[in-house]
Amino acid sequence: MGSLGVDFVPPNEEMEMEFDSSAFPPFKLSEIRAAIPKHCWVKNPWKSLSYVLRDIVIVVALIAMAIFLDSWKVWPIYWVLQGTMFWAIFVLGHDCGHGSFSDSALLNSVVGHFLHSSILVPYHGWRISHKTHHQNHGNVEADESWVPMPEKLYKELDFAAKLFRFKIPFPLVAYPLYLIRRSPGKRGSHFNPYSDLFQPHERKLVVTSTLCWTLMVAFLFYLCAVIGSLQLLKLYGVPSMIFVMWLDFVTYLHHHGHEQKLPWYRGKEWSYLRGGLTTVDRDYGIFNNIHHDIGTHVIHHLFPQIPHYHLVEATKAAKPVFGEYYREPKKSGAIPFHLVGNLVKSMKKDHYVSDNGEIVYYQTDPKLFNFSEKKDE
Repeated sequence: MGSLGVDFVPPNEEMEMEFDSSAFPPFKLSEIRAAIPKHCWVKNPWKSLSYVLRDIVIVVALIAMAIFLDSWKVWPIYWVLQGTMFWAIFVLGHDCGHGSFSDSALLNSVVGHFLHSSILVPYHGWRISHKTHHQNHGNVEADESWVPMPEKLYKELDFAAKLFRFKIPFPLVAYPLYLIRRSPGKRGSHFNPYSDLFQPHERKLVVTSTLCWTLMVAFLFYLCAVIGSLQLLKLYGVPSMIFVMWLDFVTYLHHHGHEQKLPWYRGKEWSYLRGGLTTVDRDYGIFNNIHHDIGTHVIHHLFPQIPHYHLVEATKAAKPVFGEYYREPKKSGAIPFHLVGNLVKSMKKDHYVSDNGEIVYYQTDPKLFNFSEKKDE
């Protein structure tokens, strides 16, 4: 002990205390809200519509380019670009679902139906389940999207189900199946108004969205008769698959794959704030602006009513309040190749959580894919 009564730790015995992300935060949701500038809460419908116009112009231009050039050297480039734009369109429809697009419920519904139906997403069916996800984020028992499976449920799955859930590339094409039958352990469909997902007063909304989705499918059948199945596959089918891969890739990494194990909660340990703090911001390089800063996800999860064009500023303002509870995203190059590694590592390690305890972490099934867990050095 030093002369002032303070323990002295020699440099060669320096100890580093690891931050416990499950510790109850020393700040309140209201403190984060107060730190965010007032103008960040303002929704400008004209600005929101300008992003819709921008994305539609790009989509149409890409279609025109692909048809005009009609070369197998060009088609793969078109598929990646157009699939990315379908994902950008989904994000704008997602903003409509949150009400961050505008203060007009009618405008949000009209634009949301137009955007989401065009990429075969049932707007209200998805909107309602996504609202459930936000209201219960980080809750093992009540969350809706990419929820950890309790150990008992995991062990009841057959190998095919585990393969589809954890073996890349299958998880990257899971979204259409999720819309039809949700995740393991959950029942219902985003198309069925009598699904467990919906309350009785929401059924008419779900019927409307399912009808819009059906009209889009009918339109695609009409296009198939006019331009042929191969041309439709090239113009719309393959980009749709790229869009689904984007969606599954991004939404998974918003809640998984961080370098530090993040907690999940159940029972009395869960709160809206603690659950929201388990979400993860990501840097997607050149795609940040293209997909409307959806990677700026922590503030979005806590305050989904903030328009996407204010998320970066709002996050910057809130960081001093978050302190160590905010995990700075790893800086990306132009293309976020590093995130592929995060995805692969998480799929290999994050399989289930314990059936017991109110603060739980992902555990690894060492028998799955002959993977044996190694301690990080």
